[in-house]
Amino acid sequence: MTDLKVCVSLESTTVDDMVDEAARANLSGADLVEVRFDRLWLAKPAPDVVEDENGRTREVMSLETTWPINDLESVSIDAALDRLFEGIPTDIMFTVRAPDQGGFFPGTEEQRLAVVEAVLKRGGIAWIDLEDSIEEDHRTALVATALKGGIKVVVSNHTSSTPAATDIQAWVEASAGKGDLVKFCGVISNPSDALQLVEASLALKDGTVPFAIMGLGPGGDWTRLHAPVMGQSMVYATMRTEYALKDEGRINVRDVREAWQLLEY
Repeated sequence: MTDLKVCVSLESTTVDDMVDEAARANLSGADLVEVRFDRLWLAKPAPDVVEDENGRTREVMSLETTWPINDLESVSIDAALDRLFEGIPTDIMFTVRAPDQGGFFPGTEEQRLAVVEAVLKRGGIAWIDLEDSIEEDHRTALVATALKGGIKVVVSNHTSSTPAATDIQAWVEASAGKGDLVKFCGVISNPSDALQLVEASLALKDGTVPFAIMGLGPGGDWTRLHAPVMGQSMVYATMRTEYALKDEGRINVRDVREAWQLLEY
């Protein structure tokens, strides 16, 4: 378990909140944090106030997929990068997630990759997430820039469903030469999907490819909870603490470390 890292994916939508979230993640046991830079364009709405049959009210936040996305010009990219890199106390994984991979970047693919390239040339990060879907020539050039700067590369794939375990395994093994860590995340619609993630992880356990496999939906946290015995190299966690996390397949950073201790991993 010495090589297993816990990465907290930051979910804030403003620079100041992201810096604060990163500091709390560091104190909570994160080895590194993922700066989801594309989230800075999300316009987080006020929660809805819902009243139950007994007259009690509570706040309910709408799904992120329904939140408005601001124009590209609404974020001063250079100023945001300055503040984030100066204010975050731990290693950074930098991600500008593409919309077709579940991200929120409002510009074109060329503009997105320009941000990635500028960050790689700037330095100051430990990891960069480069989706497998990036056009091959562009991706090869970005990987070369990352290697030149001593920055590790995640090759990632986020799907709207979960394929068979054999297909996940085949993709992970085929992607081994494209980065330092191969990440797969699928959306879970039934318990069988969660089992595909477990089976793929166990099949890869004794191999040589550093990987992270997880799901979004009920059972998506199985591979995170049992990562130490599934051969995973990195677990993505959150700072959120609400009970509904288990239904999303996510897990709190403190909870996952405590679970590993309890299970004697």
